[in-house]
Amino acid sequence: MSKTANDAAPGGLIVHVSGLLPALSPAEQRVARLVIADPAAAARQTITELASAAGTSEATVIRFCRSVGMSGYPQLRIRLAAEAARRVEPPDARVVGGDIPPGADMAQIIATISFNDARAVEETAEQLDVAACEQAVAVLSAAGRVDVFGVGASGSVAADFQQKLHRIGRTAFYWPDTHTALTSAALLGKGDVALGISHTGTTTDCVDVLDQARRQGATTIALTNYPRSPIAEVADVVLTTAARETTYRSGAMASRLAQLTVVDCLFVGVAAKNRTRTKRNLEATAEAVASRRATANRRRG
Repeated sequence: MSKTANDAAPGGLIVHVSGLLPALSPAEQRVARLVIADPAAAARQTITELASAAGTSEATVIRFCRSVGMSGYPQLRIRLAAEAARRVEPPDARVVGGDIPPGADMAQIIATISFNDARAVEETAEQLDVAACEQAVAVLSAAGRVDVFGVGASGSVAADFQQKLHRIGRTAFYWPDTHTALTSAALLGKGDVALGISHTGTTTDCVDVLDQARRQGATTIALTNYPRSPIAEVADVVLTTAARETTYRSGAMASRLAQLTVVDCLFVGVAAKNRTRTKRNLEATAEAVASRRATANRRRG
């Protein structure tokens, strides 16, 4: 369910290009990184200047334009200028991009992380495909069983979604072990749903599990940052985030916050399908653990 750049206006061109980055050739990636880093500067450059700055040819710049859905360089410059005009930068421009430069003090580290984490959530919401979300909510709501998969940092998001679904009475499982996940996927069938979460979309554990579930007839949903990644190829529904992982930040909080934003949207969508049942189950589960919370007297003691 990837979009062309012309269709991706709500999320912005830079988010669109960032999502396609791994699918571009190495030379096109150099052009893309210049465009992502400073769209205003790129918009001011001629095709010759941009090609020279990227260490490539004008032909490669044209191929890059077409790869991201543009008819040519003039259209790219117009879109970049519009993108630069709408972007709101923080007072300290050093925090943009997420990189922590050598010698950064704690104030700059805090500003950089908080700004870019917030941007990841905002840009994810802006570019999220509403129709794809509605389709995901529909199949999740009707599913006889939901299996959620994720590895590493994405695993914590998968566990969070499983716990949310479980609390409102949905039959849902999260399998952190790949072998167990594969055997579980082999038992899914028509009417069941498998949701795989992978920031890069290239984690073979998650891709293989989703592929197994699909071959058994289950509906598959992928949540990834890259719409042309391998996990998207084995998914019936593709949902995308818009987070950038940079220096020191592989598996960063930004990607998890973006994933959690999408997961929360799906959860609320499913929960709202039957408000009475949801309210009853949430109250019952809250009451079940109420006695496990320390009272004011016990805390003072």
